[in-house]
Amino acid sequence: MKNISLQTKILTLIISLILFVTISFTCIIAFMETKQTEENMGQRALQAAATISFMPTIIDAFKLDNPSKVIQPIVQRIKKRVGAEFIVIGNADSIRYAHPDEEKLGKHMVGGDNGKALIHGEYYTSKAVGSLGPSLRGKAPIFNEAGDIIGIVSVGFMIEDIKTVIFNKLIKVSGFAFIVILMGVAGGVMLSRNIRKDILGLEPHQIASLYRERQAILFSITEGIIAIDQDGKITMMNYSAQRILGLAEDCTNRKVEDVLPNTRMYHVLQSGKKEKNKEMILQDKHIIVNRTPIVENGRVAGVVASFRDKTELNEMLDTLSEVKRYSEDLRAQTHEFTNKLYVLSGLLQLGHYNEAIQLIQTESDIHNHQNKVLLGQITDRTVQAILLGKIGKASEKKVEFSIDPNSALQGVPKHIDMSKLIMILGNLIDNAIEAVEGQASKRVVFFVTDVGEDIVFDISDNGNGIKDDTIHQIFNRGFSTKEQADRGYGLSTVKEIVDELHGSIEVHNQKNGGAVFSVFLPKQLLKNKSKHA
Repeated sequence: MKNISLQTKILTLIISLILFVTISFTCIIAFMETKQTEENMGQRALQAAATISFMPTIIDAFKLDNPSKVIQPIVQRIKKRVGAEFIVIGNADSIRYAHPDEEKLGKHMVGGDNGKALIHGEYYTSKAVGSLGPSLRGKAPIFNEAGDIIGIVSVGFMIEDIKTVIFNKLIKVSGFAFIVILMGVAGGVMLSRNIRKDILGLEPHQIASLYRERQAILFSITEGIIAIDQDGKITMMNYSAQRILGLAEDCTNRKVEDVLPNTRMYHVLQSGKKEKNKEMILQDKHIIVNRTPIVENGRVAGVVASFRDKTELNEMLDTLSEVKRYSEDLRAQTHEFTNKLYVLSGLLQLGHYNEAIQLIQTESDIHNHQNKVLLGQITDRTVQAILLGKIGKASEKKVEFSIDPNSALQGVPKHIDMSKLIMILGNLIDNAIEAVEGQASKRVVFFVTDVGEDIVFDISDNGNGIKDDTIHQIFNRGFSTKEQADRGYGLSTVKEIVDELHGSIEVHNQKNGGAVFSVFLPKQLLKNKSKHA
């Protein structure tokens, strides 16, 4: 069926329907016209027969010895005026007194349909085969002054003549039907062309294929997409738009301002100019929006808006930045060990073997102590790699970075992926290292445990701590205790990731100075929480 065009299908359907309706209507009319014509001709014959039966001249002629001399001329004149094929008058024994063929006068009437009139005195119409052939007849009895039946009048029209009349009427009806068919075909052609124009010349299977592809594309796109018509009603909204806007159901056919109160789509609808990378705040989210007009035949027929959550972009950039810092930390660690190798090489070349041995033993004791906890009690490779990198960075900045000997971690659940862990630990450890700058003794302590239902991370420092009047603001996006520009995003990102993992983060100042950040991440996500994630 794909090879048959839509225009052909429409034309075939319309022509078939018109032909069916027209032929059916014509047949009904033909049937009704036949019945009506026969009835009219029959009534006409019956009225003529009844009228003749009441003529005094006809009744008086029955008293004569030769009634035909009087009745035959009268009947011939009446036949011409009435237009009947024949008028036959007979006596009570059906002997003809009048007939179109004078040679048949005095003979019995044929057809066998005179009984009702001669016996019961009825007026009626009948079909019978007479001496002239099949005919439709009107029968009327003739009564004398005493009320006795003395004869019969039969006025008839030939069946062939009636059929000719009916056929002529059907010819006229058929002519009108043919005109209707031609008009229907012309209308079908115009309609099919108009429909084809409206659907841009596409066939139904092409439209269906485009619709399926459109649905698949809209579902796979992570950006939110909303389209409106020229009246401002939403004609399309994909799943990502519902997710970003926090909508529980599709809002198709609703006014766009009911969904986006501060929308500028009406402005684009009026101006016809597209807008790119415009920022707006929607439900406490920073949204980047592109608005493009839909132009049809030179006029704006609607607007399509695509938007994405800037918060997600910032999180991605922060993750990339943290991974970059993680790489730099590893480079710093490599640089630190390279410097120590240079020192060790120099001591050996100068013959200061005791100093070289002491340096090796000191570094070995430090690394043995760290590796005992780092490699023996903390088995998660991601956390190991993060801590190794931060140890190198801290060493480069002359900060004593130590891992609490009571730390223990067997592994991190799969729902806490590497990028999230790097963001959380990387930001908190970096902040702790920055916090101890300017201190005579710079110390940062890391602690982790997976005892219980949560994984707990503690990062403490001996810096100046956090002021009591700002401690409740440190997780707000854009807030920073530093005066440098482009700060205040690390802790807010950490808080967002922790919330996403359904955990919690706490901060407090120590009595001896410095701050402690504690992160609690559940090992398992509850089903009722994961549904809202």
